[in-house]
Amino acid sequence: MEALTLIQKIAIFLLPVLFAITVHEAAHGWMAGRLGDPTARMLGRVTLNPLRHIDPMGTIVVPLITMFTGFVFGWAKPVPVNWNNLHHPRRDMALVALAGPGANLLMAVLWGLAIKLGVLLWSYSNWVALPLVYMGGAGVLINVILLVLNMTPVLPLDGGRVLNALLPPRLSAIFSKLEPYGLIIIVVLLLSGILGRLLWPIALFVIDLLPASDIVKQLFLS
Repeated sequence: MEALTLIQKIAIFLLPVLFAITVHEAAHGWMAGRLGDPTARMLGRVTLNPLRHIDPMGTIVVPLITMFTGFVFGWAKPVPVNWNNLHHPRRDMALVALAGPGANLLMAVLWGLAIKLGVLLWSYSNWVALPLVYMGGAGVLINVILLVLNMTPVLPLDGGRVLNALLPPRLSAIFSKLEPYGLIIIVVLLLSGILGRLLWPIALFVIDLLPASDIVKQLFLS
């Protein structure tokens, strides 16, 4: 990875980042629709068009900056969900939250398979194989990071939504009051390095379970 220029790094990561964030948000909206809330679909947010999900600061600027800090951080425009429309609000809140990280896990697997395809094509066409391998590695890395980061049990992250749904109503009401400070907590943990130290071991464990994990590590983690 050290041999790549900044432009090459951006080219390698741009498409995986856009897909990772777009599919993550669309999955939230799709699951909400399946469980009774059509809000996201009515607003055109159940789509793979990245322009409907991109937050210029959170989707482009912040990920590019944090790409060099050791732990990529970013966000898209939140998918609107009216919890009152869900059939079983507390249970369904957790399912809607899990849909996003679940989509990232699926994409990580698919990018891992793209790496394997690139390796198979290596001796036939380097100009096809090389982008597949490098973009596949970036896709695995980005999606695993988003999966692990979003499952952090802090509101408004998906892990916080799941925890909130599992807590007894009284504790859930107390926990919900922390949501306005959640992003500040995450940023402080990120800048202090604590977030990376906590989440990297989990991310590496997940990567080890995926196809072509050895190649991902050689490209980006060695």
